[in-house]
Amino acid sequence: MDRPRIVVVGGGFAGLECARRLERLLGPDEAQISLVTPFGYSLYLPLLPQVASGVLTPQSVAVSLRRVLRRTSVIPGGAIGIDPQAKVCVVRKTTDEIVNVEYDYLVLSPGSITRSFDIPGLEENARGMKTLAEAAYLRDHVIAQLDLAANSTDRAEQESRLQFVVVGGGYAGTETAACLQRLTTGALKRYPRLDPSLIKWHLVDIAPKLMPELGDELGRKAMTMLRRRGVEVALGVSVAKAAPESVTLTDGRELPCRTLVWTAGVAASPLMATLGTETVKGRLVVDPSMEVPGLDGVFALGDAAAVPDLARGGGQICAPTAQHSQRQGKAVADNVVAVLRGQETRPYVHKDLGLVVDLGGTDAVSRPLGINLAGLPAQAVARGYHLMALRTNVAKVRVMTNWMLNATAGDDFVRIGFLTRRPARLRDFEYTDAYLTAEQIREHTAPLATRS
Repeated sequence: MDRPRIVVVGGGFAGLECARRLERLLGPDEAQISLVTPFGYSLYLPLLPQVASGVLTPQSVAVSLRRVLRRTSVIPGGAIGIDPQAKVCVVRKTTDEIVNVEYDYLVLSPGSITRSFDIPGLEENARGMKTLAEAAYLRDHVIAQLDLAANSTDRAEQESRLQFVVVGGGYAGTETAACLQRLTTGALKRYPRLDPSLIKWHLVDIAPKLMPELGDELGRKAMTMLRRRGVEVALGVSVAKAAPESVTLTDGRELPCRTLVWTAGVAASPLMATLGTETVKGRLVVDPSMEVPGLDGVFALGDAAAVPDLARGGGQICAPTAQHSQRQGKAVADNVVAVLRGQETRPYVHKDLGLVVDLGGTDAVSRPLGINLAGLPAQAVARGYHLMALRTNVAKVRVMTNWMLNATAGDDFVRIGFLTRRPARLRDFEYTDAYLTAEQIREHTAPLATRS
């Protein structure tokens, strides 16, 4: 008999952990495992701001799938539609070829995309921080502003090039603003013609508190650290309009600015909408074992699924964090194997171990196991956690080496010329226009239905 086909969609925290555990639990003759992902790596997203600031190289946070997976077939592409009746995952390969991947068991962990709003000029003038390419582009862009400002005699041009606005007071936005502010401050000794008073960083968020998940005490300490370094933090404020050389805030201020970084939250992958089942704010509804009700052999987890948080109770769902995604990946693998072998599945339960926020240098706030830490102790916990969470020893060594090298030798402020002539738009890196409608999915899977 043919081996059962297990298809895992997404090579992030959840997908990689699931495929890795499936390899360990199943023998080669028990199942055929495939992983659908456009890249040959799993991105360690929490360290992305340090890539943008040049503390870490891009390769340091790109965990090689080939090092981790031995028997899994990696399909280079992205899932753009699911037909649960035909049991087919429609995949657009990196060559733009569309293929049908049949499955017996499907694990959906496509992650999330940057959430945006209908703000004039936002799509054209903002940059995101969700992918490795975006981090590399943003670093290039910020250094380019320093280069151009240093060679301009126009005061207005210098002001617009040296003011930077980051929208989003969560972990991603706060760490991005903090790390890039250190980049521009450290650049001053290499750019003697720049006026230090012109370099200004703004962190804005419509929420009344900075990183509310950390609690009031650590949120205030993080804000104090940022303001001490010259970052202007404005809460209860967002962007009203974005233009190529200015940003207008909802409090009426118009800031000269050519760098708008948008990190105001995430939304579930649009792939979830192609299944036609119930969603919660775009996240696919699943039961406690992460099976999708009504769909045979389909599991969903990570940022794209509304997994019940049984540890907190009260009908709450798990936060879209790396901590949950990694553990859900292992739990789903266990449940897929249980279903395959005719055994009982188990509900996912995990109590949050805490949160870490690295603001660069000795600035950090952490809350391991409910204990509030700030400064150097928090930094030690944050970096220790990241090293523990990285999935290969090679990645751990690369990250540690980069940290040591940056601390001792500093930055060379080199840009690679990434998209220099055409400014990137917010959606250029996430391909959110690639997904199929229900009718298009049926068209692609119709030949399989006819054949069967």
